[in-house]
Amino acid sequence: MKNPKGVIIHPSPYNVKETIDRLEAFLQQHGATIYARINQQDELQKAGLSIPSLEFLLFGNPKAGGSIMIENPLAALDLPLKVIVWEEDQKQVYIAYNEQLYIEERYGLLHKENSPLNLENLINMILKV
Repeated sequence: MKNPKGVIIHPSPYNVKETIDRLEAFLQQHGATIYARINQQDELQKAGLSIPSLEFLLFGNPKAGGSIMIENPLAALDLPLKVIVWEEDQKQVYIAYNEQLYIEERYGLLHKENSPLNLENLINMILKV
């Protein structure tokens, strides 16, 4: 698996559904809005294609993300935030998301440690066994 620039990938000890369920529950408990949850495996099956399990979650917090869009409206191309979780052929599950610094550099945003773009702590919390 290639790791594209600006994308952070972590292995998950849970299956795809449980990983996304844990993330979705945590986000909802902390006031985030879930805009979409898409089971890409199901969608591709409707088109006659087959892949291992893959789910996509689109989420955000308008108050937190609003300041980013005020700083540079083009940042809305990467907001709301998104995470994918998928299973590789060897049954290993991964979670991936855009790196904070990559988005900040892409749009010339000021770097802030507690930026809503920083998903590292959130992902680490939901991956704890």
